[in-house]
Amino acid sequence: MTGPLVPFREIVLKVHSRCDLACDHCYIYEHADQSWRTRPKAISDEAIHWTALRLAEHARTHALPSVSVILHGGEPLLAGPARLRRICEELTEALEGVAELDLRIHTNGLQLSPRYLELFSEFQVRVGISLDGDQESNDRHRRFADGRSSHPLVLRAVELLRQERYAHLDLGLLCTIDVRNDPVAVYDALTALAPPRIDFLLPHATWDDPPHRPAGSPTAYADWILTVFDRWDAQGRQIPVRLFESVLSTLNGGPSLTESLGLAPTDLVVVETDGTLEQVDSLKSAYEGAAFTGFDVFTHAFDEVAAHPGIRARQLGLAGVGEKCRQCPVVRSCGGGLYTHRYRDRSFDHESVYCTDLAALVHGIETRTAAAMTAPAIADPVELDAAQLSLSRTLLAHLHADLDGRGGERWAEAWELAGRVDQRSDGIFDTVIGHPYARSWLLGAAEAVQRGDFGPSDRLAAYVAAAAVRGGADTPVTVAYDDGLLQLPTLGALRLAAPGDSGHAVVRRVEKGFLVRLGHTEHRVVRPEEITDGWQPVRRLGRDGAPDLFLDDLDPYRDCYGTPVTPRLGLAEAADWSRRLAGAWSALREAVPGQADEAAARLTTVTPLATGEPRVGRHGPGALGIAARELTPEGLLRALRRAKLRALLDVTDLYAQDGGWLHPVPWQPDPLPVSRLLAGVFEGVALAAYRKRAGEDPGEQRGGARAQIRSALEVLQGAAELTVSGKSLVAALRDEWEGTVRD
Repeated sequence: MTGPLVPFREIVLKVHSRCDLACDHCYIYEHADQSWRTRPKAISDEAIHWTALRLAEHARTHALPSVSVILHGGEPLLAGPARLRRICEELTEALEGVAELDLRIHTNGLQLSPRYLELFSEFQVRVGISLDGDQESNDRHRRFADGRSSHPLVLRAVELLRQERYAHLDLGLLCTIDVRNDPVAVYDALTALAPPRIDFLLPHATWDDPPHRPAGSPTAYADWILTVFDRWDAQGRQIPVRLFESVLSTLNGGPSLTESLGLAPTDLVVVETDGTLEQVDSLKSAYEGAAFTGFDVFTHAFDEVAAHPGIRARQLGLAGVGEKCRQCPVVRSCGGGLYTHRYRDRSFDHESVYCTDLAALVHGIETRTAAAMTAPAIADPVELDAAQLSLSRTLLAHLHADLDGRGGERWAEAWELAGRVDQRSDGIFDTVIGHPYARSWLLGAAEAVQRGDFGPSDRLAAYVAAAAVRGGADTPVTVAYDDGLLQLPTLGALRLAAPGDSGHAVVRRVEKGFLVRLGHTEHRVVRPEEITDGWQPVRRLGRDGAPDLFLDDLDPYRDCYGTPVTPRLGLAEAADWSRRLAGAWSALREAVPGQADEAAARLTTVTPLATGEPRVGRHGPGALGIAARELTPEGLLRALRRAKLRALLDVTDLYAQDGGWLHPVPWQPDPLPVSRLLAGVFEGVALAAYRKRAGEDPGEQRGGARAQIRSALEVLQGAAELTVSGKSLVAALRDEWEGTVRD
């Protein structure tokens, strides 16, 4: 087994091995493994003590901030209040000052009483209760040995837990699915109890002992669960349902929220009543001894158990599922299903016995929610711009919060003035703080603050001053200058002192231009767009139909492309840039007017790079870093597409970031990650359209490049790590590509 050892963050502690119910679907008593018969009924003091020591040792070794301990059985309440108190005390004492302790108990509720709940309140033990729905549904399995119903007693326990004094301990309800029960009746019965959460669980089954399927339906369980989903959704999702939230999370690129779904590595170990350490309990459904490790708390550290091959097998993510699952587009959501459910003929290297259900469930939820889950920025450029501006303002707010008063008087003054200017400048402050290189500053400043360096916080005043000048606000602003230069974003730079000097000056809007006061010296800039003594404006580009853009070769935060930027261009060089840009833009507008018009609406700033291909860096939307030799129609289009994809990735997840999966492609020997495939297609589709419509698409190019795009689109359509928004973008690219092929 490869990969780093995954520490245990969750311990299932078996405090009692017997039960007061005789549920016929119980995996402990009714399935293949019958080891409960040889274990002591209650956990011993020695086992409790060693469990607490081992857990504290493990948490300390791995610097775990918190650990969860689930008190389990059998029926854990049969251990009695005294033994449960001993367990809580030992664990609390051992973990004190080491890690936060999250204590939970899963119970059928029959024994629950104020005596137990007072104990649980003292140690903050949260309580989950098993209930399979209305009485008819619950009584199908959850009965006493003599056949009596347990339902009234469970309801009594739920009502007791709902009392105001105990409600903070309520974890919610756990419901095992039986497709013979009415899904709506089950769901309504559970929601009527107003639990804080509902967990729906598939009954444990394997290929050797498959689940009940009415009329052999391959999707009976998916159909049942989706009926519940529809009711949950129609009622406004008032109560969290972990199964649904997990699927929705993974469809959006997030983590799974339950062990039974997703590819997150398992971080759970079981301590039995005799102190033996076992794998996850559900394995008892597979065969006798399936959960056995050979370890115990008396002689083995948890790290030894974490290295056990059986546990490691459930920590390998995509590599830990079978070949069929690895090729499945829903594997990131279903994770191949619960490990136990893959068992067949002494092997777990199979798909889940619920495979068809899981696929139908994920597809069903995705189909029902795709429109709502797709980020508006994918289809609407206006929404993309709004999301980007919101991101910049959010970053500024987070920077202010992170400084938490440590920015000093300068920051406090600039922050207060920013609020005033924002209110008075009719959107100009948004224009300035939305300038692409403001994002570079915000990200760098946030990182500096995390390091304890508060210097970059001085920069806010420069944005406030620029907004005041541009918006006509008569607000004096104290701005820092460095190396003798005072920089006003989107306006230009003023030489105030000799190189190497730094300090502060006051900037104020006046009737014509603005005034800068340094001590007793005043510098007046009457026409900010013109070069004057000491003042270098940010130039504008735009001629012969090209959009009106900033040629920003002044902003100190433009150096964000990972390659050198040019220093200030001379007049002749700037004129050459303007000419080249106009020519490239004219060719684009003629061949692909839609692409050019969309770019013209978003692009605000061009920064000359010294060399290399067009780059996107740590900046906001609207900026291109490009070398002069790349100012061709194809170079410009390539840069524009890269910038747009980066803008989308800034505000929405197009693919999960936790996979690192590689996809085989026919045109090269090494497989590629989905990020490179998507970037290549996003750029390639646009270039193919331009080349065809500009008459630059010879036959050999059609055969090679087009085959790659077609192949990459096919791979992307089956990529499990794409989110709903990512799939929507790929569908749009496919439509764009098919339109190009048809033309």
